[in-house]
Amino acid sequence: MIPSDSSANKAERAPKGNLRRNDPPDAQRGRNAAGGDQRPLLRCLVVSHDVDVRSLVESMLKVRRHTVTSCGPDELDGIDIDGLAPQLAIIDWRLPDRLALDLIGRLHHDPGSAPTCQVLAIAEENSGSEASAILDAGYCDVLSEPLEPAAVEARIRVHEQIAGQFLRLEKAFADLHQSHERLLISCGGQADGMWDADLRTGELVLSPEWDKLIGGPVDRQTTVDRWLDLVDEEDRDRIRQLIDSVARGELHSLEGHYRVFRADGASRRLLVRGETVRDGAGETLRLVCRHTDVTEDHLAFDEPRTNLLIDPLTRLASRTVLLDRLRHAFARASRMKDKPFAVLFFDIDRFKNVNDSLGHLVGDKLLMAIADRVRSICRPSDTVCRFGGDEFVIVAEDVESVRDATSIAGRLHQEFQVPFTLDGSEAYATVSTGIAMWHPGYDKPENLLRDADNAMYRAKELGRNRYAVFDEKMHAEVVATLELENDLRRAVARKEFLPFYQPIISLDRGNLVGFEVLARWRHPTRGLVRPTEFIHVAEEMGIAVQIDRLVAEEACRQLRPWQVQYRLDPPISISLNISTTQFLQLELVSRIDHTLRQSGLYGRDIKLEVTESVLMENTEHATAMLDQLSALDIGLSIDDFGTGYSSLAYLKRFEIDSLKIDYSFVSRMIEDVDSMEIVRTIVDLGRNLGKTTIAEGVETDAQLECLRELGVDQVQGFYIARPMPADQAAELLDRIHLSRNHLQTILVDRLVEEQNIDLG
Repeated sequence: MIPSDSSANKAERAPKGNLRRNDPPDAQRGRNAAGGDQRPLLRCLVVSHDVDVRSLVESMLKVRRHTVTSCGPDELDGIDIDGLAPQLAIIDWRLPDRLALDLIGRLHHDPGSAPTCQVLAIAEENSGSEASAILDAGYCDVLSEPLEPAAVEARIRVHEQIAGQFLRLEKAFADLHQSHERLLISCGGQADGMWDADLRTGELVLSPEWDKLIGGPVDRQTTVDRWLDLVDEEDRDRIRQLIDSVARGELHSLEGHYRVFRADGASRRLLVRGETVRDGAGETLRLVCRHTDVTEDHLAFDEPRTNLLIDPLTRLASRTVLLDRLRHAFARASRMKDKPFAVLFFDIDRFKNVNDSLGHLVGDKLLMAIADRVRSICRPSDTVCRFGGDEFVIVAEDVESVRDATSIAGRLHQEFQVPFTLDGSEAYATVSTGIAMWHPGYDKPENLLRDADNAMYRAKELGRNRYAVFDEKMHAEVVATLELENDLRRAVARKEFLPFYQPIISLDRGNLVGFEVLARWRHPTRGLVRPTEFIHVAEEMGIAVQIDRLVAEEACRQLRPWQVQYRLDPPISISLNISTTQFLQLELVSRIDHTLRQSGLYGRDIKLEVTESVLMENTEHATAMLDQLSALDIGLSIDDFGTGYSSLAYLKRFEIDSLKIDYSFVSRMIEDVDSMEIVRTIVDLGRNLGKTTIAEGVETDAQLECLRELGVDQVQGFYIARPMPADQAAELLDRIHLSRNHLQTILVDRLVEEQNIDLG
């Protein structure tokens, strides 16, 4: 910084003996105190169990006018070591290992960012091997007990000299760096304008080339605020944010584009690239930048390095800037436990619908409007970033509690209650937000992003348009999900999935007509795992279709031998559940046809069970798909009938063979009149339309008899038989295939088995 006249005059009028302008404060204090003595005054720390030892060392240091902080090991938690930044520490070698290692680590800083602390150990008279161990542990020297004042004073003198050398080196480095940058300012760089800002005072020095850039005379000694008046209004806040981020130490370099208006009114686009100048303690002092006119090259958004800092669409910070500031906040919070921060991760609910219905251009306009609105509710110290697509991240520093973080999320969600105006039309948008709060247990800054992202998905699961805070329970769920994903990948590769078979019985004749095939996972350590425990994760991973395929192919291979061995009338068939993803695959029909040929089955031997929503949400695809399935003579059953769209039009439009009454109605039909009427209505509807009705979830004799009276065609459920592996299904077929009434045989066998269990 070039000082003003008033500050220079004050320095000249200062009394003799006051702080000289170019001397380090510590070095000057040493000279004043000792009448020409060049030694610096040090910040000292003394830690020992022994009060007498502490008193002796403290008194000797104070005699030499050093600043001393003295304490026992149990008092260390109350001392801000980072804030104290001692240059000389004298520590009892007998501290507990963990406490000693932690303390040594906090005292030793990187030489490039802070003075090296001279750490001396107090130890009993020791051998050479023990002295070597002390030095290896990070200590610089050893004071042997009992302490001799003359020896202690001699050691202090040595380390005073070392500290003085560090201070002189730091000052020389700072002077050299400043001289180098000033030389750049005075020389300029062809047509580039040089720019040097003192970030503590805001004062700014410009090189002569600025006259050419602006097309008129420019005040060479000005301020950052006045210089910003030259920047186009649309870019001004963004450039100010970048400069402020550098001043706060969140960024150590700056790069971006902005526009200025020349004296003749012409707009020019400039590329700014800057580096910071820091002192020995790592504090940012100045920002030196080179400004290049790139108007003719049209580099505004195509220059890759620029896009590393600013998102071209929303003008928010890029992911690169986000990660830089996140690491800074993490390091700051780790160093200063009273400076926690929060990460908010949010995206736009159902944003894909906007792009699909209104087009990507309108979607881009919505993202820009959202960015402006989010920027308006954030504090200057917050970092707002477009993370990708419709995902945004806020790094909120100095957030003391979860309540503060949720307050920010509350303001964010409140802002989205007001509609956006896009091309003259109003559009509403909502967001789902996840919050991760920093705490000392985090070992990487990126983990906060991960946890905030997971919390966002929890908010979506809870219904969208809300926020969720990441907690220990959620962490345990995330870890469990990750383990489940790894197990599922191995399970698919090892073909650990197998079909279970639940009998389907005709109530009219009492005979077994087939099995519903249900997937089971034979886990190597957990045993049999039901689909409810893994299918949701498998669908998110995209492997549910592979699991369905493995189970279906195995069931088809098993069915043909049963048909040959047990010649029932009609032949045994199987029902396979088809997910939405599987139903939408174009190769579904060809794959089923291939499986039928491989297993020697006919199309009539299998039925596909789909939900109402699959058909209603994809009517055109469903029509074409069902035509192809019908050509193969494959039956179609509507699963969970009555719980979906409840639209009767598709029953006539599509070739549907049977309606499966959902277990939720069957389980309540005895106690609940409404459920009974729903079942009755479905049965009457099926009869009138010529569809077979199947009731699932039959669990009691009363339910079975009620369904028989209502005229239900087929039943399945735990009262008849639970899903069973292939060997048990074969045993069942062995017992019933010669009997006249399969259902009666099954129920009698079960009754005998229960009585035997009771007798036992």
